[in-house]
Amino acid sequence: MDNKNAIKVALNAAEHPIMIESAPQLEQAVTDLLGCDVVGIDTEFVRERTWRADLGLVQLSDGERVWLVDPLSSGPLDPLLSLLDNRNIVKILHAPSEDLDVLLYATGVVPDPLFDTQIACAMLGESLQMGYHKTVEWLLGIAIDKGETRSNWCHRPLRPAQVRYAALDVCLLPLMQRILMARLEDLGRESWLAEDCARLLDKARTPADPEMSWKRLNGNGRLDATSLAVLQALATWRDTEAEKRNLARGFIVKDNDLMTIANKKPASLEALSKLKLSYPKSVEQHGPALVATVAHVLKQGLKAESPDTLQPEHRKLMSDMRHLVQKRAAELSVDPAVLASKRELEGLILLPEGEPLPERYLGWRRAIITNDLVALKEAFK
Repeated sequence: MDNKNAIKVALNAAEHPIMIESAPQLEQAVTDLLGCDVVGIDTEFVRERTWRADLGLVQLSDGERVWLVDPLSSGPLDPLLSLLDNRNIVKILHAPSEDLDVLLYATGVVPDPLFDTQIACAMLGESLQMGYHKTVEWLLGIAIDKGETRSNWCHRPLRPAQVRYAALDVCLLPLMQRILMARLEDLGRESWLAEDCARLLDKARTPADPEMSWKRLNGNGRLDATSLAVLQALATWRDTEAEKRNLARGFIVKDNDLMTIANKKPASLEALSKLKLSYPKSVEQHGPALVATVAHVLKQGLKAESPDTLQPEHRKLMSDMRHLVQKRAAELSVDPAVLASKRELEGLILLPEGEPLPERYLGWRRAIITNDLVALKEAFK
């Protein structure tokens, strides 16, 4: 089937999706899909007030049919395991980091092997941040509706516009994969994509460490050693509490309030209540735990070292590294971020001598960019 007809068939499938609202229907859909070489997958979810995303829909397509799985009606998604974990079927997703988290929580597995169309496009010169709808326009020359992006996918019944939007988000993925894979193979880059997708899966399977959550708080580098130790303990407590209660971090204690408490170190509920917190209910709900966390750090005499940051003398090295990345990316016609982002370059510059290179700098990147970046760092010494 040529691309023009494949597009027509896929879009027609999106107009007539198969709704899956029971366990037997889901089992039959999986049975049908197990005969495919590739399957497009997408999810729709709500994640505003909760720690874990509330899954509203799972979309599946072989390019000729579309199945919309309603987990609110079908019950447990266990039948999907045999599809997601089948090594003979390539699962196609676009920018899947959140989808992977949602599917892992809902089923216990991630879709493996994975083909990320966003990374594939970046390896062909497009932006690493290009969204699905823009990708469809660039690759297939068609515009599809994106008006339901902010829908409440857990409200029932779903509106016809939502159903159509969800189906359009998945029906073209098999064709897109076929086109992208052919272009990658022409350039000898299919192994690049396989490596990066495997890394995405490994990251999704690795639970977040609550003891590292303080690193995401702006301004942590300005705290003294004791205040930083307090902040680390508070951030760890908050992540643990948020996960236990299935609430977003900000509904436990807001970031700015954590910074205020770490700076002021209140020794009592009275002292805590006098702080100008942006979410005063934190004191009512979690005051004893917050005060106890501060007291524990102070009693133990704990201190923490501020994270390393680039110094003024690193400016030229960073400039040279970014220039090299941009030059090599231009030679290869890829998005520079595919080779190394600014944050990744900062991490390489600050990497202590003798420490192993971050895993992302290994593999196919080693010969293309890593060895030369390391050489620049060595020359800087």
